[in-house]
Amino acid sequence: MSTPAGVLVVGASAAGLSTAEALRRKGFQGRVTLLGAEPHQPYDRPPLSKQVLSGTWEPDRALLRQPDQLAALGAEFILGDPAVSLDAAARTVHTASGRVLRADAVVLATGLRPRTFTGQDTLAGVHVLRTLDDAQALRAELMTASRVVVVGDGVLGTEIAATTHTMGLPVTLAGPQQAPLESQFGPLMARQLAALHTDRGVELRLGTAVTGLAEHNGHVTGVRLATGELLPADVVIVAFGSAPATDWLTGSGLKIDNGVVCDSTCRAADGIYAVGDVARWHHHGLNTLLRLENRTNATEQAAHVAAAILGDRRPYTPVPYFWTDQFDVKIQAYGVPSADAEVTVVEGDLAQGRFVARYRRNGTTTGVLGWRMPKQTRLRRQEVVDAFQDSLSGGTP
Repeated sequence: MSTPAGVLVVGASAAGLSTAEALRRKGFQGRVTLLGAEPHQPYDRPPLSKQVLSGTWEPDRALLRQPDQLAALGAEFILGDPAVSLDAAARTVHTASGRVLRADAVVLATGLRPRTFTGQDTLAGVHVLRTLDDAQALRAELMTASRVVVVGDGVLGTEIAATTHTMGLPVTLAGPQQAPLESQFGPLMARQLAALHTDRGVELRLGTAVTGLAEHNGHVTGVRLATGELLPADVVIVAFGSAPATDWLTGSGLKIDNGVVCDSTCRAADGIYAVGDVARWHHHGLNTLLRLENRTNATEQAAHVAAAILGDRRPYTPVPYFWTDQFDVKIQAYGVPSADAEVTVVEGDLAQGRFVARYRRNGTTTGVLGWRMPKQTRLRRQEVVDAFQDSLSGGTP
């Protein structure tokens, strides 16, 4: 496809804004439109579960750019008007308000939607945390809460539990894994994270499924476990995962399977690309379809998609990078740590709470994880890069 006259980006958060900025950096002078479901100017999501929720940041500090910077981008922002359908062949998007938007290239950056319990929307005291409005509403209710339960033992749930505890509230973290993030980091690192939370005072009720919520007169009163136990709470945060926001793409002509399925260049169809949490593309280095839910990928993939739109179509083969801040601990991971890998501490010491661990499978380094050792972790990243390069050398460009 030749250089487009106009690009429509559906999704005005980090991935969408980064795509527009990358287009301009690469010299694109055509029309750029960003369509956003929320009424807010583009903002960053990682601070929502930490700085915004705790109150150490005012909500405006989470904005990705100031108004003058957005104006300098020379893009049209249509905010507060969700996309409701896409005709991929015609590259046409219909919105909730009735707008019909067409462009030569369309970038899908709609992100995720939280998974929820059936009927939770009708209960007072039950929250999810995905948007800026969610964070503000949750913070307001936490100000008068007496007992909090977080349902979800993944990244978001553990971050919320840590933040809520630092606000001075008793918190229980519930989830089906034996330890937090066990399926992602494996048992050794998961036990380390469990010890961090327990030592700081978070109550862990893990290894048992949550079956539902208890209520009285329309207000949540607790969380029910498969064992029959009831965890009392007047505020419950549901954080047991998210799904790609693709419902609006039904009938679009695109392949949807745990995200928008793309080729190795992040192209879903002629003139249609996906970026960020919603994109599931073929990673040549890993020889698999991959979807990454992290802030770093949103920016890197956006730059790659912008280049592809302008004619520089190459496989997107990043070394995945992830981080989380919990209490005073920064955890960083490069590559693909996994529960079935062989894990060895290669620097520092687990007992001291400062270390770097290496993940290996079949003799190949697949990931490194750092715990309060950012410099050493970055240096160890090269081991993952080298392994990726070895795998790519035999791949198809």
